[in-house]
Amino acid sequence: MADLKALIFDVDGTLAETERDGHRVAFNQTFGAAGLDWHWSIALYGQLLNVTGGKERIRYYLELEQPLLPAGVDITALIADLHQAKTQRYRALVESGQVQLRPGIRRLIASARAAEIRLAIATTSHFDNAIALLETTLGPDSPSWFEVIAAGDVVPHKKPAPDIYHYVLEKLQLNPAHCLVLEDTDHGLMSAHGAGLTTVITVSNYTRQQNFATAGQVLEHLGEPGQPTQVLAGPALAKGYFDLATAERLLDSNQ
Repeated sequence: MADLKALIFDVDGTLAETERDGHRVAFNQTFGAAGLDWHWSIALYGQLLNVTGGKERIRYYLELEQPLLPAGVDITALIADLHQAKTQRYRALVESGQVQLRPGIRRLIASARAAEIRLAIATTSHFDNAIALLETTLGPDSPSWFEVIAAGDVVPHKKPAPDIYHYVLEKLQLNPAHCLVLEDTDHGLMSAHGAGLTTVITVSNYTRQQNFATAGQVLEHLGEPGQPTQVLAGPALAKGYFDLATAERLLDSNQ
């Protein structure tokens, strides 16, 4: 029988719906402040999300749209400067309360802490972005609840490569059979699956139509006692929401 020892959370789209009304807005504010006439619409940003990582996303946009740039501009330096400025603007948006946790996140984390289940973060988001979201939505001391916060460029290859999950497992010194991942994208699922981890997907605005065939379960969100979720794939939820008992059963079924 499986023994659940750790929950590993992605951040953007999993803890909160950060992409459309958080990161996208911060990117556009940054472009405007830099005197650039670039604008990432909701639809375009959905396309750009196929590329993992903010700096990588900007570079892909430049290759895709080929906007006019000042002569002799250092592309790498420009991307780095824009990304740094965007991180500051995103943090301001989060701290203003415009980004909220998804249903069930606070409850599941509280349950895990009460049961002494270890917690970790595995995200391609910038470290400061992850910390800002945790501190604003869960409380100033919440980053200390997570034994590992693997973020940004901590590994050489971002999702869908499994590097970041291998990194977290190494830091936790746990076998993947004792860990459950919560993700929202196909790239996140491929990354976790590549590290041998059972994964629960909670679909986001941008990922609903992606391929989650290797997920242990696919849900609308984690749900609450008074706010049941919809199971899109995988076993039914006896209580209408995802809890630690469900996590244990998923691990058992993958043994």
